[in-house]
Amino acid sequence: MKKVKDIIKPFLRKDLPDIKPGDTIKVFQKLPASITKKSTAGRKEKGKERIQVFEGVVIARKHGKEIGSTITVRKVVGGIGVERIFPLHLPTIEKIEIVRRSKVRRAKLYYLRKAKGKRARLKRKEFIKSIPKEVKLSDKVVVKQEESEGKPASVKDSSFAEASKDRPTVKEETSGEERKKENTEE
Repeated sequence: MKKVKDIIKPFLRKDLPDIKPGDTIKVFQKLPASITKKSTAGRKEKGKERIQVFEGVVIARKHGKEIGSTITVRKVVGGIGVERIFPLHLPTIEKIEIVRRSKVRRAKLYYLRKAKGKRARLKRKEFIKSIPKEVKLSDKVVVKQEESEGKPASVKDSSFAEASKDRPTVKEETSGEERKKENTEE
C-alpha cells in the first residue's frame, strides 16, 4: 500500500485553497482551442490553449484529500441550472479562487437544485482572503504579517516607521453642532 502512495504523491496538488460546500468559487481550466473554436478556413487550430472560467457554488465535496477528490460546482445560466464535477488534482485546472463564503449547515447542498428565489440564497459569511506572511513595500522595507489578525507585527526599517508617524491622521466625522462650535471658537 505504501508503494501506491509513493507513486501518487507527485501528482497531488499543493496549491489548492480550503474549499468547502457553500463557497462561491472560480475554476480556471485550460482547454485546447481546437475543442472550442475553428479558424475561418474550417481547419482546427493546433497547439493553442485558452482558459475557461466556471464560477458557481460548491454544492458537494467528495473523497477528502486523496487523488480522486472532486467538487461539484453549480451555477444558474438563463434560468437553467448547470453543474460540473471537477477532479481537484486534474492537471488542466490552472487555479481555483474563492470568491465568497456562505454559512451552511449541511455537507451536501443538493437542496439548491430544487430551491428557487429566496430559498436558493445562502447567508454570506465573513471571509478574509489569505494574506502573505511577508509583504515587500519597497527595496528596504519588509513588513511581516501576524497570522491571526493580519496586522503588521514588525517593521525592519526605521525610516518607514518615522515616515508613517508624519502622515496626517484622518479626522473623525463630526456632527453639524460640533462644527458650528468649532467655527465660533475660531
